[in-house]
Amino acid sequence: MTITSPLEQFQILPVIPFSIGNFDFSITNSTVIILIGLFSFCFLLNALVNDKGSYNLVPNRWQVVVEGMYELISGLLKDTLGGKGQEYFPYVFTLFSFILIANLIGLVPYSFTVTSHLIVTFSLAIMTFIGINLICVREHGHHIFSLFLPAGSSLPLAFLLVPIEIVSYLVRPISLSVRLFANMMAGHALLKVIAGFAWAMMLSGGIMFIAHFVPLAILVLVMGLEVGVAMIQAYVFTILTCIYLNDALNLH
Repeated sequence: MTITSPLEQFQILPVIPFSIGNFDFSITNSTVIILIGLFSFCFLLNALVNDKGSYNLVPNRWQVVVEGMYELISGLLKDTLGGKGQEYFPYVFTLFSFILIANLIGLVPYSFTVTSHLIVTFSLAIMTFIGINLICVREHGHHIFSLFLPAGSSLPLAFLLVPIEIVSYLVRPISLSVRLFANMMAGHALLKVIAGFAWAMMLSGGIMFIAHFVPLAILVLVMGLEVGVAMIQAYVFTILTCIYLNDALNLH
């Protein structure tokens, strides 16, 4: 029996091939999952309204989920940004919802995890990074450069601190994207390895058939752990975004 590579699950495959000249506009499995995530997000928002077009006095299960997400992000913005945070709630809430839904969809068997690709996570990170810098320039103008020189630093020490601060500032989108990408990719690769191991033991028959229940039980535990990782990584990405936004607004 040939066991497929754990990395095959991360391949981007065309579902509807389409190209114009040298440009490829194919609908891929990644595109399909992103659309499913979009429709899932719209479904959650639509769950807030009943058939009469008003909110439910007694929330249903989906409304409880959305309200919980709302309170989580609203409280996070209030704790990190204070009263200014609500102005940026739509973006932060959408960012958190997209990452969370994409992570959870990726745990469904035979689906695809878009956040396990660095290009997706880096796009989210660089979009956030550019937006935060534009906000900082709008609020403080050229004083943005004070971010690279800690208050009270002497002139000789500045020659050492400024390059370090600039590098640490510029690697923010890289650290944001790699953290999410690495955690999702490693977790899904581990699930694939354990599942392949259990499958190979089951097909061997005899005592190995009985023994395959051990890695199968481990697989169930790891799957539960991955659900937690999917939620935590969405929260970590969001809270770091709020911290960087706070730095831009208050020049910390």
